[in-house]
Amino acid sequence: MAKIKKAVIAAAGFGTRFLPQTKAMPKEMLPIIDKPIIQYIVEELVEAGIESIVIVTGYHKRSIEDHFDQMSADLRENLIQGDKADLLKQTNKISDLADFVYIRQKGPYGNATPLINAEHLIGNEPFIFAFADDFVSASPCRFKQMVDTYASQGGSVLTCIRTDKEADYGKYGFVVGEEIQPGLTQMSQIIEKPGSFEAVGSNLASVSGYLFEPGLFNYLHEDLEKLSAGEEFIMQPALQRMAKDGHKVWGLEIKNGKYYDTGNKMDYIKTVIDFALDRDDIKSDILAHLKSKI
Repeated sequence: MAKIKKAVIAAAGFGTRFLPQTKAMPKEMLPIIDKPIIQYIVEELVEAGIESIVIVTGYHKRSIEDHFDQMSADLRENLIQGDKADLLKQTNKISDLADFVYIRQKGPYGNATPLINAEHLIGNEPFIFAFADDFVSASPCRFKQMVDTYASQGGSVLTCIRTDKEADYGKYGFVVGEEIQPGLTQMSQIIEKPGSFEAVGSNLASVSGYLFEPGLFNYLHEDLEKLSAGEEFIMQPALQRMAKDGHKVWGLEIKNGKYYDTGNKMDYIKTVIDFALDRDDIKSDILAHLKSKI
């Protein structure tokens, strides 16, 4: 199997659920303690062996580019004079995580548009596709688990979680197929927002991240040519036809994982609390504060 070296991150959304905060700050740059959300996704990708990352942005996302650029001379001098060597080292590392390319999103609304926009940079290689405001915290990281699955099975791989929450059946696509080994399902169908377990007969939800073979682009172009004015351009129908045509599409239940969706206020707050309670330097104070409020 080809080594997977490239990834695409979709980061062009407006973040309207966080207005007025996101009027000037991209939602992907909202902090989880002291690190922006998108950096967690980038670090996951790097852990899985990714070397080049294409970030598909919008006109209001310049701060993402600034974050992964080298720090300013003023900030560097301030950290040196302040004898903050650890912070200097941590901040310097950010720009060296990967090779970054930024492109502006153009085209119809929908999750397939960033893929089409980045196609010319991906070429004929397998790659990872991720969103910039949700992720699965896991060990090993979910992308490493997906890359390992690709190495052993080939095909495309979908990040999946098990869920029995009724509300989730109105939010995610659900994978239907044969479980060939514990946690690995060969997809025969993906049913977007089925509404209930009874409607789909599966509790395997596709969330957050994908590993795609480049053949996906052919299917996306077919859909794009037939797209009606105002119709949402999504990738799930292309995945469905790929599976029907005999391409392997795997639903991978991420081991030791917890899914975080920071794209809405309540789950963002829960994510911050969870990550704070995992930090040895602030855990005890945060826990004491929470107990004082209960």
